[in-house]
Amino acid sequence: MIVSMAIVTGFQKEIREKVIGFGSHIQISRFDSNSSPETEPIDKNQTFYNTFQSAEGIKHIQVFATKAGIIKTDDQMEGIILKGVGSDYDWSFLEDKIVEGNILQIKDSLRSKDIIISKIIANRLKLKLGDSVRMYFIGKEQAQPKGRKLHITGIYETGLSEYDKLFVIADIAQIQSLNKWKPNQIGGFEILIDNYNDLEKVSEYVYKNIPYDLNSKNIKQKDPQIFDWLSLMDMNVLIILILMVIVATINIISTFLILILERTSMIGLLKAMGTRNNSIRKVFLYTSMYLVFKGLLWGNIIALLFCLIQKYFGIITLPQESYYLTEVPIHLSFLHIFLLNAGTILICFLMLLIPSYIISKITPVKAIRFS
Repeated sequence: MIVSMAIVTGFQKEIREKVIGFGSHIQISRFDSNSSPETEPIDKNQTFYNTFQSAEGIKHIQVFATKAGIIKTDDQMEGIILKGVGSDYDWSFLEDKIVEGNILQIKDSLRSKDIIISKIIANRLKLKLGDSVRMYFIGKEQAQPKGRKLHITGIYETGLSEYDKLFVIADIAQIQSLNKWKPNQIGGFEILIDNYNDLEKVSEYVYKNIPYDLNSKNIKQKDPQIFDWLSLMDMNVLIILILMVIVATINIISTFLILILERTSMIGLLKAMGTRNNSIRKVFLYTSMYLVFKGLLWGNIIALLFCLIQKYFGIITLPQESYYLTEVPIHLSFLHIFLLNAGTILICFLMLLIPSYIISKITPVKAIRFS
């Protein structure tokens, strides 16, 4: 049960962090029904900007903009989404995912031509670190596409192929130039929060404190398919736990009944000497619970040992194309371990109460004769 819980919660946590790494916890953009990655510009100098930076539960706020385009090489082309970020961008997620090169060095005073592409795009277009690539973009009311020659300064790999196939990271000034925006115009704001469990509460706070012409969406609303898929795993864990508890209770009840059968003559002798049924029941309950605790002790030791080895050494690997991860993830929670142990002890004890009444049905004469 501990291993099952650790693996599933670990998988949920890893995938969730990767999705949030690309799209942040909450995004603020102009209020419209446009489903395109390109949105109408908004002013960077919003009244809520400084307020959110110091608000409880909000870790960081940063600007961004996106624009659809095409990367073209001599013999191939690939559709991408250029994500522009500013000097305030939090690189903590992508910094760990860089497999070649470095993160972007962005300055507000100078437009950078450097970009970071994914390993998938690099392999498809046969690009490598240090190459220059041509990108083409079509804007509104433009008959001819605009081209940009950009320099690859980094290659990243997250394992989320849906995102890796699309996103190229660049200076937001490139998108401002392509769209003929002013320096203070951006696509929107991204907000990172301290605790994922507070997502709904912080989302409501953000929505209530932005102007009427802006809209905010949290990551669950932006990518409902992924988070619905992750939520389905909770049902899998529940089924596994129920099945394991059923097996455990059947085993401990069988052990209890065997103890009674082996000690039938002793039960009869104790009753003949005047021992009450409740006292005899307690002896067998204590003996059975001792076996439960012994099993729990070894189960915890083996489970925690396995989890720690997998967590720090990653001995069991996974195909990243199917699972988005290179190894089986582990997330250990003291609360989960405590609840699993406490729940197992309680259920086993309650299940033992019913068969323990068999002792009251044993008569001294028949028990001694049986021996």
